Amino acid sequence: MLFSSTIFIFSFLPLVIFVYYILLKKLTYRNIFLLFSSLIFYAWGEPKFVLVMISSILWNWFFGLLIDKYRANKFKSKLIIVLMLVFNLGIIFIFKYLRFTLENLNRVTNANFNIPNIALPIGISFFTFQCISYVIDIYRENGKVQKNPLNVGLYISFFPQLIAGPIVRYETVADQIANRKENFEDFSKGVCRFIIGLSKKVLIANTLAIVADKSFSLNVAELSVSFAWLGAIAYTFQIFYDFSGYSDMAIGLGYMFGFKFNENFNYPYISKSVSEFWRRWHISLGTWFRDYLYFPLGGSRVKSKHRLVFNLFVVWMLTGVWHGAQWTFIFWGLYYFIIITLEKLIDFEKNFSCTNKLKFFRNIYVMLLVTIGWVVFRSSSITGALSYIKIMLGFSKHSFLSPLTILYLKENRFAFIAAILFSAPIAKVISEKWKDNKFMSILYAVGLILLFIVCTTYIIKGTYNPFIYFNF
Repeated sequence: MLFSSTIFIFSFLPLVIFVYYILLKKLTYRNIFLLFSSLIFYAWGEPKFVLVMISSILWNWFFGLLIDKYRANKFKSKLIIVLMLVFNLGIIFIFKYLRFTLENLNRVTNANFNIPNIALPIGISFFTFQCISYVIDIYRENGKVQKNPLNVGLYISFFPQLIAGPIVRYETVADQIANRKENFEDFSKGVCRFIIGLSKKVLIANTLAIVADKSFSLNVAELSVSFAWLGAIAYTFQIFYDFSGYSDMAIGLGYMFGFKFNENFNYPYISKSVSEFWRRWHISLGTWFRDYLYFPLGGSRVKSKHRLVFNLFVVWMLTGVWHGAQWTFIFWGLYYFIIITLEKLIDFEKNFSCTNKLKFFRNIYVMLLVTIGWVVFRSSSITGALSYIKIMLGFSKHSFLSPLTILYLKENRFAFIAAILFSAPIAKVISEKWKDNKFMSILYAVGLILLFIVCTTYIIKGTYNPFIYFNF
């Protein structure tokens, strides 16, 4: 069930809000209802995989109880953590990486393993990371153990962030599950945030997806340099507005039910270094790897540069693997490992201090590398990615301009303009400057209503409506 679908906007969500606020008064009953609704939400598109979800909930609830019981015994508590990791990572491996592993073993060793046809449960990487967060936060005493498995179930399966994040850390919502207080101000804030996210998704991401899909679907021989760049830029903005739009909708939905989730994006395309870009992009994933993997390995506060490089390699290798069982994702992770390692070794952010003269060139440097990275991410093979990049950089005999470039740029010019403008904090600056102005507040409300009407018109018409991060 997509957030940007008629069934969600006009049936599921209104019904959940009605029952939650009108029929139920006690927080305990509301939590149970949200858990029940979240399982229905997940089962709507994946009925059989809801059993995987329930199994994850019950096992990690049990691991949490064991950690709490044997906390004083370091050996037993560490053994429980190991078993928990084997269970959770084993689930991801079986559903997401087993087929990929066996295919490559057959190719490399000439073995003849049977390749099982295993479907990928939507959002498995997201909710499994939340399971791991729950048990580790209890182990670190960053959150209290939940005796009630229904509360663990709500944390792991809560429908706003269930299938595409943001990855909600247990320590950030542990108290909210039992003690949150809903109010009209938060609810209205949530509605506004949801509409903004919906607009990003429907009006910008979906429009630019058509350009990106066309460019990446063409035979290499049919691509011109300009259309290769147009497709790469379209995908660069599509993935940002697709994923940040989803995160906005998730955060908005959380507000509607009294939950406050951390931000997941902070204008990443204004970054002045690639390291800064990753502090602003998919923040919940970056902080998860930082706190549960990078810091335990020693982080950047290590005695040797060799150890620093190793730590960065592990994190970025696994970041690539996390995104999918495909060599392009692994290559993409290693690509960022090389760039960020070089930035750290030369202390890029300090030695190339961001003066006014350098800001523009540093941003161009970041956007060039990020756009090339998204080409690798979007391509179906490393060979295809390298061929596409070769055309972009002019290392081929392809023509520079083509009628397709002019046609697609002309038809989608407003989407490109909006994508560029709103990737910078223009709207944020304006809203902060005029937040106490009543006229601007009314204008803002009217604007959101109009955006919602336009979005629903697009949705009802059945326009192209993919969600990129559902695959992860």
